Amino acid sequence: MATQPVLADLDTPQLVMPPEHRIPVNDYPAEMMDIPPSRMFLIRDALNAYRAKVGADARTFDASQGDGGASLPGVPVALLERALQIQVEHGTAYDQPWGTVRFRKAAAEHYWHLDPASGWTAENIVFVQGGRDGLQKAYAAMISTGTGEVGSVLVVSRVPWITYNWGPYAAGLNVMLAPGRPEDGWRYTPEGIRACAELAAREGRKVAGIVITSPDNPTGRTIPLSEQIELTRAALDAGYPYVLLDWIYHWVTDSGPSDINVILQAFSPEEREKLIFLDGLTKSLGASNVRSAHLLAGKKVVKYITSQASHGVIPAFYAQAVAIAAYEMGFAEAAAPIIEPIRQSRLVMKEILPGKGVNYVLGDGYYAFIDCTRYIEAGGLSDSEGLLTYLGENYGIAVVPGVYFSQAGANWIRFSYALPPEVTRGALTRLFEGLESLL
Repeated sequence: MATQPVLADLDTPQLVMPPEHRIPVNDYPAEMMDIPPSRMFLIRDALNAYRAKVGADARTFDASQGDGGASLPGVPVALLERALQIQVEHGTAYDQPWGTVRFRKAAAEHYWHLDPASGWTAENIVFVQGGRDGLQKAYAAMISTGTGEVGSVLVVSRVPWITYNWGPYAAGLNVMLAPGRPEDGWRYTPEGIRACAELAAREGRKVAGIVITSPDNPTGRTIPLSEQIELTRAALDAGYPYVLLDWIYHWVTDSGPSDINVILQAFSPEEREKLIFLDGLTKSLGASNVRSAHLLAGKKVVKYITSQASHGVIPAFYAQAVAIAAYEMGFAEAAAPIIEPIRQSRLVMKEILPGKGVNYVLGDGYYAFIDCTRYIEAGGLSDSEGLLTYLGENYGIAVVPGVYFSQAGANWIRFSYALPPEVTRGALTRLFEGLESLL
């Protein structure tokens, strides 16, 4: 006969968690910096000032954003209609916290072509509601299944995407910028990865993981798979519990998408459990507001994220349906309206930039990172935010100041060529007209 649990006094309050599992009191949220809102609105303000000066119909160039759905055709209507049909067939009941069987199957078989030899299957895939949702869930997994404590360190590149600074911090991680030099495109090195672990140890902190992005945001730098393997190996050997490979831009490259099987087969089954991959439709399909992304990870991470999502964000099905429609069609065909204009625009960048006498980073993403030091100094500007205002208000060209990413990029700008090639040419011409007016 089963023993019945002792009932608590129903007239007194009761904590749900037993004493050994209660969260200890910690006031770290009260000591955190305020997380600043995005300053991207300054870009719109500068362009509006230009239109007010020149005329409402004045031609402007927005080379600041990374949203192909705004500057390129975005998701083809036929795909959205097919996704709607899939949604209607599927119904509107709750799905699993990891998504649906059909999405997992389409991603594993049609998109990634997972090699059975890797031991990874559809069950290693978790659908998430966009890249930021995926990142936040990955950070939480790094803490709970890795270091087991807040205040650990997440390593990012020297000039990281803005959200890599603040997303991990909101989750309870301290962000550490790895060593990196502008002449090398601020790329990671094995020595720098080890140095980060050593600094964390001196600070009395654990390292939760590292984020490796290729192609990179904001620099556009592309990291070959062989180098990604080398860096991942260096991190694991240095004791990093997780390596997060953000491949959200990998389909827009000249070399084509990255082969996940190459990475997986470079590591042992135990080491694969420490790898997390992020991908989605935001960049390659111009599907920013569809919020369709997914993580691939070891079973422990998948189990943790699934458990947490069951009490938090259960992903919407229509976002999965768009991915299913694209994957089952063949993703190269589905994404061609985004990939091809970017490829042509990259040719424009390669044609024009070498003759401008500036240092720049131009990989295979859809950003160029351009050194504007001599223009900033000649114009008496403080940094690239001042340059944003000057270019926007006087020349109607919008870029993203490198200082938004880190002080290492204070004199650089991010130029997006996720544009039709003729617009890219016009934007680049206008950019250098504005820059050279400062000399």
